[in-house]
Amino acid sequence: MLPATIADATAELTPDYLRTLNVAQRLAVEHGVGSARVAPGPLLIIAGAGSGKTNTLAHRVAHLLVCGADPQRLLLLTFSRRAAAEMERRAGLLLQRVLTPRALTPPGLPWSGTFHAIAARLLREYAPRIGLDPQFTIHDRGDSEDLLALVRHEAGLTATPQRFPAKATCLAIYSRTVNSESPLSDVLARTFTWGVPWEAQLRALFEAYVTAKQAQNVLDFDDLLLYWAHMMEEPAIAAEIGGRFDHVLVDEYQDTNRLQASILLKMKPAGQGLTVVGDDAQAIYSFRAATVRNILDFPQQFTPPAQVITLERNYRSTQAILAASNAVIGLARERFTKNLWSERVSPQKPELVTVRDEADQAQCVAERILAYRETGIALKAQAVLFRSSGHSAQLELELARRRIPFVKYGGLKFLEAAHVKDVLCILRWADNPRGRIAGFRATQLLPGIGPASAGRLLNAIAEAADPVATMRAFTPTAATGDAWQAFTELIGSLRSPAAAWPAALEWVTRWYAPHLERLHEDARARMGDLVQLQAIAATYPSRERFLTEVTLDPPAATSDEAGVPRRDDDYLILSTIHSAKGQEWKTVQVLNVVDGCIPSDMATGTSDEIEEERRLLYVAMTRARDHLHLMVPQRFHVHQQTGLGDRHLYASRSRFLPEAIVPLFERTAWPVVAPAVMGTQVVCEKPSIDIGARLRAAWR
Repeated sequence: MLPATIADATAELTPDYLRTLNVAQRLAVEHGVGSARVAPGPLLIIAGAGSGKTNTLAHRVAHLLVCGADPQRLLLLTFSRRAAAEMERRAGLLLQRVLTPRALTPPGLPWSGTFHAIAARLLREYAPRIGLDPQFTIHDRGDSEDLLALVRHEAGLTATPQRFPAKATCLAIYSRTVNSESPLSDVLARTFTWGVPWEAQLRALFEAYVTAKQAQNVLDFDDLLLYWAHMMEEPAIAAEIGGRFDHVLVDEYQDTNRLQASILLKMKPAGQGLTVVGDDAQAIYSFRAATVRNILDFPQQFTPPAQVITLERNYRSTQAILAASNAVIGLARERFTKNLWSERVSPQKPELVTVRDEADQAQCVAERILAYRETGIALKAQAVLFRSSGHSAQLELELARRRIPFVKYGGLKFLEAAHVKDVLCILRWADNPRGRIAGFRATQLLPGIGPASAGRLLNAIAEAADPVATMRAFTPTAATGDAWQAFTELIGSLRSPAAAWPAALEWVTRWYAPHLERLHEDARARMGDLVQLQAIAATYPSRERFLTEVTLDPPAATSDEAGVPRRDDDYLILSTIHSAKGQEWKTVQVLNVVDGCIPSDMATGTSDEIEEERRLLYVAMTRARDHLHLMVPQRFHVHQQTGLGDRHLYASRSRFLPEAIVPLFERTAWPVVAPAVMGTQVVCEKPSIDIGARLRAAWR
């Protein structure tokens, strides 16, 4: 319950802050919220693309608090720390407007965060009751791969007569098995068919991997959800955790996997106080084990069924773009019916642009980018989207030739930068000296210490009662010199109960600085990342909270980010469709809207895969505000096909754009020259020599 002063401040207020909402949004915000303060029944908000989903959810959070909900008893689950922070910020601004007459400070949301972050907090709290050491450390994906590789090597699977799956593939199989709650045999049969012959070895490998994690007191990403789900199998604990929260709100529910859905249903089996928001038409992450069935089946999992409120008004795109997008998704096999509409009327239809090949596609796209820039649309307001990262290769060459700066999304994340991992692994190892992956990396930062020496030390620590004393007694090679003593003093200081935060990170950075210069030529640029890391650390109340959150949801990289122009304030956005979800641009061009690319020829094995490919195209189209162009090359040049050599493959327009909906598009061809008419088919001939291009090039 809110403090009495806040309750008094809101008692006489009318909900003026709800007047900016449309009818459907307001129904969603006010669902089950009344003076009785009884937790409402389950609610599913189907939020179409650009329909104000975040704004609606933030208003619901604020409205619950205004009407007396206790912020300590409200759980908000998102898929990124940034999303949780944005939700809390917006709700806070709304509350500030309501509370201004009394000059009160809006309450925070202490239980707002990602599934994995909330899982880590609950596991530390309930650890003694489930046989878990609360001082566990968390491995990121890289650390998990390294540990799996170590276990794989010890199991003798690196010297098999036939190629055994690599560490990253092994982890992907393990992760899919855990998150989909499926037997290993089913996962191999459906997704990793070439791994079926290795089922027995993989099963043994995963068992050894789990044993190694438990011995070292580490959890990986998947363990956080897995342990939480198993904890909820205990009726007393499930009832206790569910009883802690009157309201549970979940963002992007279409992106949840079966494990996450089972946690929610065990927490709120009757659905009281449970609100989920999402869009089945934007479910595109099955490769992460997300399943669209969670959102499609949600209403019928309760008795009576959950109420469904659909947000159809779009605040992003023109009506012409929405008409075409609605037509594409309208052909889906199964979906929640909705028809997006907008008050933004435009006579310009989205374009279907036919080009001869990928080279012409690249030139056409580049010319349109420059043309839009001349009309005042900045490069940052334009995006080129594609199904797979390799589809942009030809375009990247063309952009470089024309000196058009661009960012291609998919660069290194912050924690994947070597120098950041170095600093964090020292903090992790100080917290948990039995963590072999962190210790293996940290010790080898010193000169003269290699894998053999690091292994000897870690073996000794594993059997010792006092890890720091064992470190001090360890004798490294002569090449290490005085560096070992300084390192052991650092670890001892970090393990001291008196180690302050965030000062501890400053100690590590200061110790690491000379090693950074020794290990990296661009040490100065990398030090900028460590300065940023310290600034981030200062926003966390403790080292434990920092290491947990920054591992589960890392910020973007700086010095190691791929493709970011350093001297240009304006640059074009290149992105896979998966990375573009949640974004919007004034102008969007989608490459290779042909069968084989959209849908990908690697994702047409089942009807479910084809339906997800349809949703991918829908997501790409609904990123556009004003201008949308779908590129349709007629052929592809394929290199080094076995037994065939180099050859051309002829392509056809994507099956998701049947002739019945083509009238919703403007059909054009590039280059625009006088066509030769052959029956009812228009063929655009490309000139063999472009004199104008030669003359223009002479002035460059």
